[in-house]
Amino acid sequence: MRDQAHPHTFSEETLMSTFETRRRTALRALAGAALTAALVVPAATAVAATPAGGLSGTASATAKAQIGSVVRTQKLVDGSTAVITKRAAHHYVARIIHGGYVYATLEANQRDAAVKGNGMFVVLTFDGEMHSWVGGGMQGPGTFSLPGGSTAEVTKVGDHHYIARIIHRGFVYATLEANKRDAGVNGNGLFLVLTFDGELSASVR
Repeated sequence: MRDQAHPHTFSEETLMSTFETRRRTALRALAGAALTAALVVPAATAVAATPAGGLSGTASATAKAQIGSVVRTQKLVDGSTAVITKRAAHHYVARIIHGGYVYATLEANQRDAAVKGNGMFVVLTFDGEMHSWVGGGMQGPGTFSLPGGSTAEVTKVGDHHYIARIIHRGFVYATLEANKRDAGVNGNGLFLVLTFDGELSASVR
């Protein structure tokens, strides 16, 4: 599902955000919130992808990751389907399936999760909202205009490590850090994804 093969389960990465939102103020206050993008991205080949209907080899571990109640399926812009499962309050998992194979799994546990794969940007929020879009990528480092009049300053920290500061009316409202994994957030309907190779994209819903 990714532009590069990353068949690993990534650990959590902290994303400090001060975006106002219309959702839970405990995690969305202007004073700051810790948002972490935790995701699993299988290799981008059908051979490495997991069949959606039958699991082999690591079936036990995979089954544990799928515990919860399916709340809905959602069609994504590239034609794939997301199966969204609620595991607990503010804890959702989305399996992205295409051609019968699971190509990516996003887990949003008390914070948003995001990924870019095959040119599609996807954000899963911790309250189960999902948004996908294609295009609009801006390659950092650099300064870029965002919808709504805000500005993003993308800087390179190291290999596969970028930071984006989101500035509006002179104030830094969010800082996204993508360190060897993608990061994303939904702030008042402005969805942002920052990839670990410095590409930033925004979409308004």
